[in-house]
Amino acid sequence: MAIEVVTKEDLEEFRTRLLGDLGKLLSEFQPKPVRPWLKGTEVRKLLQISDGTLQTLRISGQLRSSKVGGSHYYRYEDIERMMNKTK
Repeated sequence: MAIEVVTKEDLEEFRTRLLGDLGKLLSEFQPKPVRPWLKGTEVRKLLQISDGTLQTLRISGQLRSSKVGGSHYYRYEDIERMMNKTK
């Protein structure tokens, strides 16, 4: 049985790789929201887009909304459907 010496540099390299891999996995995982309807601010945060971009998506018909009072609400299913079309 051969003896191998593990150095601090080896451990540091392992830690860096492990954290990088975990970061990739966690960034791909986004849990679905509990509520089926999201406010515009929540949609903007989820998609990381601006107010104007969300308005353009709404006006062009790419993303449907329902207006209640002064706020637009968007169905999470519609957002998923739109994102799957663009892939």
